[in-house]
Amino acid sequence: MSISQESSRRRTFAIVSHPDAGKTTITEKLLLYGGAVHEAGSVTARKKERATVSDWMELERKRGISVSSTVLNFDYNGYRVNLLDTPGHKDFSEDTYRVLTAVDSVIMVIDAGKGIENQTRKLFEVCRKRNTPVFTFVNKLDRPALDTLAILDEIEQVLKINAYPMNLPLGSGVDFRGVLDRRTGQAYFYERTPGGVYRAPVATHGISDPVVKNGLSDSVYNTLCEEIEMVEHAGAAFSHEDVLAGKTTPVFFGSAANNFGVQLLLDGFLEFSPPPLPRYSGETAVKPDHEKFSGFVFKIQANMDPRHRDRMAFVRIVSGEFTRNMPVIHVRTGKSLRLSNSSNVFGRERTSVDEAYAGDVIGVVGTDLLCIGDTLSEDAGLAYNEIPRFPPECFAYLHNPYPSNYKRFREGLMQLVQEGLIHLFEIPSGHQKLPLLGAVGPLQFDLVQYRLETEYGAASRIEQTPWTMVRWIKSSVLIDENKLHIPMGVKLALDKDERRVLLFPSDWHLQFFTEHNKDIVLNVSS
Repeated sequence: MSISQESSRRRTFAIVSHPDAGKTTITEKLLLYGGAVHEAGSVTARKKERATVSDWMELERKRGISVSSTVLNFDYNGYRVNLLDTPGHKDFSEDTYRVLTAVDSVIMVIDAGKGIENQTRKLFEVCRKRNTPVFTFVNKLDRPALDTLAILDEIEQVLKINAYPMNLPLGSGVDFRGVLDRRTGQAYFYERTPGGVYRAPVATHGISDPVVKNGLSDSVYNTLCEEIEMVEHAGAAFSHEDVLAGKTTPVFFGSAANNFGVQLLLDGFLEFSPPPLPRYSGETAVKPDHEKFSGFVFKIQANMDPRHRDRMAFVRIVSGEFTRNMPVIHVRTGKSLRLSNSSNVFGRERTSVDEAYAGDVIGVVGTDLLCIGDTLSEDAGLAYNEIPRFPPECFAYLHNPYPSNYKRFREGLMQLVQEGLIHLFEIPSGHQKLPLLGAVGPLQFDLVQYRLETEYGAASRIEQTPWTMVRWIKSSVLIDENKLHIPMGVKLALDKDERRVLLFPSDWHLQFFTEHNKDIVLNVSS
């Protein structure tokens, strides 16, 4: 196939949600129905009989949450699927935001009993700013749920996007039997399987078939009839163009834990989601079939394989064709690199890749030169500026209690900084040159300590600080630091690139500083 044909069959997407909405479970079930795994794992599996493919880090399995993004790719029905699982917890939202720059669409998971929650709203706004098409899966219909029409209305009112139900649930809670596909008029009745490990047996019937009415309670059937009438007469017609423009979200209902509605979600998503989209290098739109290979690094992860102390850079291919051993230009430095140690990634597993195309995500191992946001290209004139930067809101000193471990402690810390897991600052006026960590949320500090100890054998101790925000001093400004009016509690510091920053305990301190230092320009990010 040509480059254009290869890229057009790619589907690269992320799954996002509020914590505990079922994001990791639906990820596993899409892998199950896509043929990528034979049994679905569960983070709640007892006695460790199974482990999820996407949550490969031991800390994730212990806490039952995703703390690191994962790449999972597989072939299904002629499509090459690149699924990027993301952390749901807000403390790891930086990782999620970076992953969202590497996808062309998103599946948003909503808990049917809770509706739209805070983290879902925040992640949706990130998608809106990028005009990313969003598909919605309303999960956990096997539990007590909100009214179907109320959920659709909440999506429209809270997220300000049209909601088009692709199917409707047949009951909820203990009465949940399946879904009605609006396009075909077929009712899908599912049977539960033990633990939801295997595909759920399904029987289909036309909506007018007496089996449908007899298979539902009178109240559920009457509610279904009312919902069908409402969405057919009051709802807007389906527009694929509006879906691709991010104006309409197709809504699917189901239960990931029981495999109800997963097949319909997978097939519907692949049919209506976009192939790889153009990315901008300056003002130039670079299309997937551009003759020159190009891509950008959106994630770095070390020690995915505990047997090897390696470092993998995840590259989203934007254009052209990748081939093993091809020479490319590292645009930031102008250096030439040969991409020889490249892999397809499936969780923590990897296989060598000889060719890949726009939309694919590949892992590159063996070069310390690559940083998050870097562009790799055959054309030195292409450079992508895709990666957003977010200021940390939590700060803590990291102590090394065992000086004999200094080398391992420093090596591990610098690797985690390069991964973007944590921000690093230093206070020059401090009596001790302790590393000062900055994070979006405090759980990032726990992950730093955990990985330092398990991956580098370096114990550490965290000391909390009072600062809650950081601002960068505009680099072009010449200032006499001795003449600054700095309120008590505010500290001058340097980031890892030795740019000057100010650390503030509160909004009041920030306001005081700006009012008394009007010539100083402060930036929210570097």
